[in-house]
Amino acid sequence: MSQLARLISLLTILQSKRLITATELSEKYGVSIRTVYRDIRKLEEAGVPIITLEGKGYSIMEGYFLSPIRFDQNEVNAMITAEKIVAKSKNQSLIKHFNDALTKIKSTFKSQMQIKSELLESKMFVLSTSKNNIENKALSKMQMAITDFYMVKLKYQKANSDKVSEREIEPLAIYSYNDIWIVIAWCHLRNDYRSFRLDRIQEFRLLSKHFEDRAFDIRSYFAACPEENMRQEW
Repeated sequence: MSQLARLISLLTILQSKRLITATELSEKYGVSIRTVYRDIRKLEEAGVPIITLEGKGYSIMEGYFLSPIRFDQNEVNAMITAEKIVAKSKNQSLIKHFNDALTKIKSTFKSQMQIKSELLESKMFVLSTSKNNIENKALSKMQMAITDFYMVKLKYQKANSDKVSEREIEPLAIYSYNDIWIVIAWCHLRNDYRSFRLDRIQEFRLLSKHFEDRAFDIRSYFAACPEENMRQEW
């Protein structure tokens, strides 16, 4: 991370936390505490009102605000994903407060980012959660493919099979069941809708070509006939 990027990130953290120590910042950015001291000094020289509490850490003067923060698409997609997961919590207070906070964050989105966040929100479900810990390296890229209508090329391995097939798909929607993320797509190999578990994708890449919007509605897809529509490539 460049020094400029680190300073911007540091300022954002100071605005989001009541108090943070030099040690915490050092560990977060993988730099020495001396470098943290220099970064704090540069922010102070730039006019940022940082308060140093000896032996406790740093905070920022109450009432000071940075210009609206700009989020990239992956960060926005992560927020929408978190919103879907939190909505499955049984803690109504948590749901309310998270949604209130996210509404404030969404108010800073530029119009194009708002359009994409609303599109992903309509194309993603979390049906249930579990204690499973299944890593999905393809999740953020697949979300981007859905919102930007990118074709995806992937190598996929079904359960209980050593065979790996190569597909070109149009990612249309995504959902999670017991922490297993599944993308619903138009499969060019099968010339039909298919669903793919992200954790069984061996390789994937976004292609430069776009696909036409099929106006796919995930709610109607499940409501029509859930079992028949689930033609999994599992």
